[in-house]
Amino acid sequence: MTLLTTTVNSLWQVILVGLLFGAGLPAIFALGLKSLSAGAGGETSAPQPSAAGRIGAVACFAVVLIAIITGILLLMSDFLASTFGIHIF
Repeated sequence: MTLLTTTVNSLWQVILVGLLFGAGLPAIFALGLKSLSAGAGGETSAPQPSAAGRIGAVACFAVVLIAIITGILLLMSDFLASTFGIHIF
């Protein structure tokens, strides 16, 4: 029974991380693009997003950028530690 409990516990963690990085980051990026177009209605040739739309877009893009940089640093952590003596995590 403990094997089943351990397996189910690990499975939901893998599914959560897969959803976050597999579909979550592109969804957050798309939400940022959508917030740029929020409040940009009108008949002008170059509609400008509202201030709230810009703030939302910057927040979404920052989350995606931080996740990408963190992923790259996690992949490079052994290389950085052995080559340059930089221990990040």
